[in-house]
Amino acid sequence: MPLKKLKPITPGSRFTVLNAFTELTTDKPEKKLLAKKKSSGGRNNQGRMTMRYLGGGHKKRYRIIDTKRDKIGIPGTVKTIEYDPNRTAFIALVVYKDGDKRYIIAPEGIKEGQQVISDDNAPIEAGNTLPLANIPLGTIVHNIELAPGRGGAMARSAGTFAQLAAREGKYAILKLPSGETRMVLIRCKATIGSVSNSDHSLMVIGKAGRNRWLGRRPRTRGVAMNPVDHPMGGGEGKSSGGQPRSRTGLYSKGKKTRNPKKPSSKLIISRKKKKK
Repeated sequence: MPLKKLKPITPGSRFTVLNAFTELTTDKPEKKLLAKKKSSGGRNNQGRMTMRYLGGGHKKRYRIIDTKRDKIGIPGTVKTIEYDPNRTAFIALVVYKDGDKRYIIAPEGIKEGQQVISDDNAPIEAGNTLPLANIPLGTIVHNIELAPGRGGAMARSAGTFAQLAAREGKYAILKLPSGETRMVLIRCKATIGSVSNSDHSLMVIGKAGRNRWLGRRPRTRGVAMNPVDHPMGGGEGKSSGGQPRSRTGLYSKGKKTRNPKKPSSKLIISRKKKKK
């Protein structure tokens, strides 16, 4: 995916690096696959703010994505590759042989006119979906189910993928994007290939206004607040604020947040790598 670096003709464009969107083939979504998406502005059903620094932004419509890939044995043709404002990855409109149209998460390298299929014995090609039991070891996969028939839940963000490392009995062992190694039932499905828009992490927003377009409001640092507002607030001058923590007092640097009694912990072989 090519990126474009803007010429520094204004302060906002000086360091900006944006997506060139050369892979996209249309800017008009399929109307039947759109749904309303209401903006909450960080308010709950009582109108009270429960999430700060949210609000505004461009109006969006949700694209209904087929993560289950349950059109078994019916081939489909990729009609368009489109932008989705609700996710970092691109999406592909697939027209199946029976006339049904569905959006899927576009894998890296998928082209207009390419055939995709979901089947137990589908070819090992990008965009095809198979059970983990029938995928060769070492294959790169995305949109991985955690329970059979529930739909893909892992490795759906731009540029992410997991690698099928081994199979032991009724479980497949996957190495996830975070570095975590875990077991998943071999009856669960996964899609071949990595997710599109792999250079998304290299983009530079460039200006605060672009964040406002995305619905993100300015974030106030805890150390700039008063002690009544934040545990890190107060002090004379530019004091550090002590141990980094959240507004509710939870440590925010290195504290483990996963519940050790969570049932799925027994499926995790090794935890994700620690940041140095």
